Amino acid sequence: MTAADRKATTRSERVREQIEDGIASGAFPPGMRLDEAELAQRFEVSRTPLREALFRLASAGIVEMQPRRGAIVAEVPPHRMVEMFEVMGELEAMCGRLAARRMLPPEHDELASAQRACAAACEADDADGYARANERFHRAIYEGSHNGFLEQQAFALHRRLRPYRRLQLRVRDRMPSSLREHEGIVQAIVAGDAELAAQRLREHVIVQGQRFADLVASLAESRARPRDSV
Repeated sequence: MTAADRKATTRSERVREQIEDGIASGAFPPGMRLDEAELAQRFEVSRTPLREALFRLASAGIVEMQPRRGAIVAEVPPHRMVEMFEVMGELEAMCGRLAARRMLPPEHDELASAQRACAAACEADDADGYARANERFHRAIYEGSHNGFLEQQAFALHRRLRPYRRLQLRVRDRMPSSLREHEGIVQAIVAGDAELAAQRLREHVIVQGQRFADLVASLAESRARPRDSV
């Protein structure tokens, strides 16, 4: 990959994150048409990285590409979001169970490195940095399962829920809590305790009770903010 290609990829990734934030915050509500000209001006990019970002969001199911309308924000009602997090919890539990049995020492090192990156972002109160490190952390577990099909399915749903997982990190005290949960997950995986790793990952991912109420409240609060706050 050339330097120009890397720069274009970075720009596209940044735009994707900004659009994800707008969707999760309610600035780009479900059913809204994402106008390419307006977004290119808003994010100060050309159409090429913007279209690449929209393509990635469409491949993750976050937006829908419709004939003659372009990109439309997908609609996810609260009950469906809960169902998706339930499935995500089970997929992650399966990954954790297998990773505890199959991860090799270099993979343990990568998991620990991702956890240190999460800790640094938490210390800096950097929710976006934590989200990126958190994705690296979970991806290390998916890969550590040594089950290619499971890894593919887990990461696909992870991408689908990425805007909402990122938004959770803005809930008060969620980053420190997530970090503590990560520590327990790492301990279980490194110790080879498959069932404990599965249990801790399931509990870490599923949103229910107060955590779901906090997420819904954050969504409602974000939607009340002016649209140009993205």
